[in-house]
Amino acid sequence: MMIAGGKNFARGGAVSAATVLIMTVTLAIIASLIFLSALLTYTLNTVSDKVDVSVYFVTSASESDILAVKDQLSKLPQVASVTYTSADAALAAFRERHATDQLTLQALEQLGGNPLDASLEVRAKDPSQYESIVSFLEASPALSSGGTSIVDRINYAQNKEVIDRLALAIQATREIGFAVIVLFAIASILIAFATVRLAIYTAKDEIAVMRLVGASNIYIQGPFIVTGVITGVISALVVLILLWPATWYAGMKTAGWFGGFNLASYYTDHFVFVFLIIMLSGIALGAVASVLAIRKYLQV
Repeated sequence: MMIAGGKNFARGGAVSAATVLIMTVTLAIIASLIFLSALLTYTLNTVSDKVDVSVYFVTSASESDILAVKDQLSKLPQVASVTYTSADAALAAFRERHATDQLTLQALEQLGGNPLDASLEVRAKDPSQYESIVSFLEASPALSSGGTSIVDRINYAQNKEVIDRLALAIQATREIGFAVIVLFAIASILIAFATVRLAIYTAKDEIAVMRLVGASNIYIQGPFIVTGVITGVISALVVLILLWPATWYAGMKTAGWFGGFNLASYYTDHFVFVFLIIMLSGIALGAVASVLAIRKYLQV
């Protein structure tokens, strides 16, 4: 069966080569989407790690009241950490950031005091939990000993917009990529379908004899399914080989543009995963095309 399938593939000639080419393009797109998904996920995680909720307090808030709020937040199961920054520490950091900006420092001196607020930086265990943390702060307002609110503002809205936009971009990319994969998969199946159909036609007399002597459907179908699988395996191997130089070249770009994500390193570290996805996709495409062609044109 394996030998017969190999002979069918060899007899296909240019048609077999065309099938390998179009299937290679399909598998290359699948591989590209694997890397693109990994890149976008890495970017989202990087941005999420840098995002937090900053709670700014009025200048009249006492440190003891702010630390009481810090203790309440620390007890929430959604919270990973809470960092307190006093007004004096915020002013010192502001001066350091604008050490070379004399105009800003002069304007600060003219104010004659510290215009900056004390704050708490709240980091959640998961980006999706920030909303519940903000809801907690809004539902249980931080009050001073006199009963007035000591929270000036919460900067959650802008950070939420960044995360939501990036998550939306990732979802859109995956949906578009899936549509592209489906289109090329259909094209691959149709090309492979034509290859198997031609092989069936050229071997119709042999098939007729096998059926007359009582050969089973599996025995007749087997060589043609093997032909499709061979096409898929060859296409997968071509893609896996081409990915080495492609990811090496692209990795130098992505490492500088996306904060350390290197496609070549990802390919090396996840080679088994990529290998299985590409190889199984190639085998599935070839086998499905062969099965469809045999059922339709041989009616076995």
